[in-house]
Amino acid sequence: MADNRAPVRRWCPLADRVITRIQGPDAREFLQNVVTNDLDRLDGDRAIYAALLTPQGMYLHDFLLVEWEGAILVDSQRERQPDLARRLALYRLRSQATIEIDARLAVGVGFGTQAAQAVALDGARGHARRLADGIVCVDPRSGALGIRAYLPEADLAKFFAAAGFEAGSSDEFDRERLAAGIPDGGKDLVIGRSYLLESNFDLLDGVSFSKGCYIGQENTARQRYRGTVRRRLARVAITAGPVPAPGTPIRLGDRDVGTMRSSRGSDGLAHVRLALVAEAAAAGTELDCGDAKLRIRTPIPEPPSAT
Repeated sequence: MADNRAPVRRWCPLADRVITRIQGPDAREFLQNVVTNDLDRLDGDRAIYAALLTPQGMYLHDFLLVEWEGAILVDSQRERQPDLARRLALYRLRSQATIEIDARLAVGVGFGTQAAQAVALDGARGHARRLADGIVCVDPRSGALGIRAYLPEADLAKFFAAAGFEAGSSDEFDRERLAAGIPDGGKDLVIGRSYLLESNFDLLDGVSFSKGCYIGQENTARQRYRGTVRRRLARVAITAGPVPAPGTPIRLGDRDVGTMRSSRGSDGLAHVRLALVAEAAAAGTELDCGDAKLRIRTPIPEPPSAT
């Protein structure tokens, strides 16, 4: 029997995100020397995901990058934008580039069945196209996160309604994120402590291993090529007990397995030791997290080959 149900698609504004515009003759070169991904991959048809690290290779900020009107737009956490702008300004040196909030544009996200196709995108992560007053793209981290639109705030509702999206909420989007196992930098990474590969940036197409130097590149490359990543963020199911607070220790018997990160309902993310997680999975043993029980929901994917 044919399935005649209409596709379910929802959208919501992301008020906790803000757009920083970086513009000038040296903007691309300046960013290329600072962030983790390759700016040569960024153009009007493709968005990318990237991060800014400490010189030791630890997480400071993550963001999405799109190109529009001759500028590079940085989609980042609103609360921490002043710190991001300050740090970028420190690295700008004599480069001819301006760094300022673009108050004209707001961020909206659309998710659900065939979200990309509903706005004439092909579904490949990062695929972008220009709009009259902005730009829309498939989330460059994963197609499971749907699309992001950068438009004047007053135009977001009209754009999504015209494409068949119903009004939703940021909580619904967060549940989609967790179900897909995608970390949120503001919730799942620890500033100045999280390593890029342990946070799955290699799996989310957020780091280039071929472009050359950037801030924190040496340690990141060393972990990659020496195979020294022993912990990762992993998708977990909360099978019993109350939802654990972020930071709650996870244990296998008397052994430390890792730490709980963000969660909603039965879906969550945790930073875990890979060897102990594999041991628990092989034995069919659930993990203890405070008064809750956890299991790894899906195997942790292998990163792409280093060769």
